[in-house]
Order: sequence, then C-alpha cells, then structure tokens
Amino acid sequence: MIIKTKKYRLETSQYIKMAMVELLRKQWWFIIGPIAVACLAFIWPSWWFISGAILIVVLYLLFWAIQFTGVTQLEQNKVMFEKMSYEIDGRQILMKLNEKQGMPVSWDMIKSAKKTEDHFLLSLSKAQFIYLPFRIFNNPNDIKMMEAYLKRKNLIA
Repeated sequence: MIIKTKKYRLETSQYIKMAMVELLRKQWWFIIGPIAVACLAFIWPSWWFISGAILIVVLYLLFWAIQFTGVTQLEQNKVMFEKMSYEIDGRQILMKLNEKQGMPVSWDMIKSAKKTEDHFLLSLSKAQFIYLPFRIFNNPNDIKMMEAYLKRKNLIA
C-alpha cells in the first residue's frame, strides 16, 4: 500500500531550529567539558574559568548554527526546501517535486526516526532529515500506516 501526502515545504528557519534541537538532544553530554572548566573556579577562584566555560558553550552552539544555516544555502540541499509531496511504501520514500521529477530515499538510508505528537522526523545524517508533519497526511490511517512502516523497519519502538 502506498501512502500519498499533500505538498509541503520545509521552511529554512524551522529546519535550523529542529536541527539544533536534535543536535542538542543527541550531544547533550558535550556540556560536561564546560562544566568541568567552570568547576575549576572552585579550586582556583577566578571568573576566567566560568567565562571560558560560557565562551566554549556559546562558540559550540554558534558553530553548529552556522553549519545548519550553511546547509540551507547549498545548491545540493535546495531540494530539501522546495514544495514537494511524498509517496511512501515498503521499499522507499519517494520525494516528488512534480509528477515527472522525484528522488527516492530507500529505507536503509534512514539512520533513525522519531514520532512526536504532531510529526515524524526521519534522520538521514546529522544535517539532513525528512520532516513529515501529520497535517500533510490525507487521513489518520496514513499516519498509522507510516508508523507501522517505521516499526517494521525497526526505526521506532
């Protein structure tokens, strides 16, 4: 059975926000380094350690924000931000710009998937993902079928 969705366009600002949230969710443990640097202020009292820790965190977040903003400007990633529909079946996800142009994404290219209360998020890499809000599905059965595909492919529990 094929799931056909309505056309949808991912906004670049929404992409950057979601990419940053996913990065922080996956790499939360990177905060241990700056906390360790800030704890040095208890051993050798100095505001430089705390300032350094804050600077490390700000530079880290700024680095990734610039990276994700750059992804939105690259020519090869422009297709991620165009209005397209999706055709999903057991073999692949077909991202269709129109009736004649489309790009298949096989299920083995998807590293992980996440279902929230209003969307599916299929991660292809650290900077590439497929965002499928529930409103683009034509009926609730399509959402259930999509969830069944993700469970069958062992992408969600």
